[in-house]
Amino acid sequence: MRQQMVSNMILYQYALNKSLQSYIQADRFAPSRWAAPGVLPVFDEETKDSDPSFFDEESAPSSASQKDSYDDFVDSIQEDGEIEGDSSSYRVLSSKSLADVVEALIGVYYVAGGKIAANHLMKWIGIDAELDPEEIPPSKPYSIPESILKSINFEILEGALGIKFQTKGLLVEAITHASRPSSGVSCYQRLEFVGDAVLDHLITKHLFFTYTDLPPGRLTDLRAAAVNNENFARVAVKHKLHVHLRHGSSALETQIREFVKDVQEEISKPGFNSFGLGDCKAPKVLGDIVESIAGAIFLDSGNDTSVVWKVFQPLLDPMVTPDTLPMHPVRELQERCQQQAEGLEYKASRTGNIATVEVFVDGIQIGVAQNPQKKMAQKLAARNALVVLKEKETAAKKETEKDGEKKNGSQMFTRQTLNDICLRRQWPMPQYRCVNEGGPAHAKRFVYAVRVNTSDRGWTDECIGEPMPSVKKAKDSAAILLLELLNRNYTDMPGGK
Repeated sequence: MRQQMVSNMILYQYALNKSLQSYIQADRFAPSRWAAPGVLPVFDEETKDSDPSFFDEESAPSSASQKDSYDDFVDSIQEDGEIEGDSSSYRVLSSKSLADVVEALIGVYYVAGGKIAANHLMKWIGIDAELDPEEIPPSKPYSIPESILKSINFEILEGALGIKFQTKGLLVEAITHASRPSSGVSCYQRLEFVGDAVLDHLITKHLFFTYTDLPPGRLTDLRAAAVNNENFARVAVKHKLHVHLRHGSSALETQIREFVKDVQEEISKPGFNSFGLGDCKAPKVLGDIVESIAGAIFLDSGNDTSVVWKVFQPLLDPMVTPDTLPMHPVRELQERCQQQAEGLEYKASRTGNIATVEVFVDGIQIGVAQNPQKKMAQKLAARNALVVLKEKETAAKKETEKDGEKKNGSQMFTRQTLNDICLRRQWPMPQYRCVNEGGPAHAKRFVYAVRVNTSDRGWTDECIGEPMPSVKKAKDSAAILLLELLNRNYTDMPGGK
C-alpha cells in the first residue's frame, strides 16, 4: 500500500494535476531557439529576404510559390499556438521526470523548512500524509504474561541498546518471531514496517547532510550499502541482539548459529567491514529485528525520530563512507568489462540444493562458485573472476615492463613513433586499413594492418596487429609490428640491428 501511494505513476498524476510540467526546464536555455510569446519563429535566410509580415495581409507574399508556402505555414499552426511537426515548439517529458520533480520538491521543502514544510507541500500536491499529533491514537496497552516478562533479560537487552523502554510490551513484540507459539504477543512485523521507514529516513538524512558535495548516484550507493538486510543482520550479531530473539523454529536456530559463526570470522579480520557484501547470506529475521526494534523505540518515544537516531547511530558505527564504500562484485566486474570492451556472460545451473554459477569473459571461463542461493553464488563467482583478472593484469604489467627494458629501456613504440620516423626519413605517412571488425556492440574487437612506402625499398610488408577493443589500440598493435620490421631492416633506427 505504501509503495502504491508513492509510485512514479501516482506522483506523475499529482504533477499533472498541479501543471508542474509547465515549470520544468528540461533543456538548457538556447537564445537562438527562443521566441517571445505570440511571435512566430523566424524563417531561413531565403524566406527572410522576402521580408513578409504574417500579421499584415497587405504585405503577404505575392508570388504563387511564396503564397503556397505561406498558406501551408499558417495551416500548420495549431490552436494552442504550437507548430505541427516542429520539435522546437514543444518538449517531451517522461512520466518519471515529472515524478522525480515531485520528489525533488518535497526534498527541497524538507531541507529548507523541515517536516512541517514538507508536509505542507505534500498536502498541496495531494499526498495525504499530514499527521496531527492530537489525532494520533495512544499506544495500545500491552498486557504481557508474567512468565514471558521473566524469560527476557531486559537489563542486558536495554543495556545493549542504551535505552530504557517505558512500554516493555513494545520491546517484547519487537523480538517475537511469527514462529513463536501463540502467547498473547504479536510478532514483530508491524514494528518492522515502521522501523524500516524510520531507519531509511534517518540514514538518508545523515548521508545527505554529511556529504554535501557527493553526486546523487554516489549518495544512492552509500544508502544502499547502509540500508540493507545484510548490514542490519551483522549489526544484530555484533551487538548480540540475536540472542534475545523469541522464535520456535529449530531450522531457523541452525541458520542463525551458522551465520553468527561466519560473521564472527569476518569481524575478526582487522579493518574488515563488508557493509552487507560478505560471503555468507544472512537469515532475514536478523535484519528484521533491528528494524522492528527501531520501530519500537520510535513508538515508545512518542514518535521522536531523534531518539531513534541517538540509539542507532552508535549501533550502526562504523557507518559507510565514500572511502569505505564497497562495490558489489557483480557490478564491479560488469563495469570493468565495459571499460575493457570485453564480453561478459553468466551461466547458472542447479544440482539439488546447490546452485552453480560460471563467469565467462570473451567466451573463456574465469570464475565459478557454488552456493544454495543463486545470487550468492553469482556474487562469489564474480569475486573469483575479479581475482583472476587482477592477477592476469599484474602478470601482464610485469611482462610489459620486462619487454620495455629490452627495447631501449622503457620506450614503448606507438603510432607516433612510426609517424616520427616517416617524417625524419621523408617517407609518406603510414597507411592503415581495417582488416576485421566484429563482436557484439558492448565488446567490439578491431584488427588493423599497416604498411609504409619507403623511398629506397618501396612498400614494406603489411603488418597485421592483434584484436583490440578500440581502433587506436588496434592501430598501435599493428604499428609496433611494423616498427619491429623496420628495426630489423634499418640499423640506424632506435633498436635497429
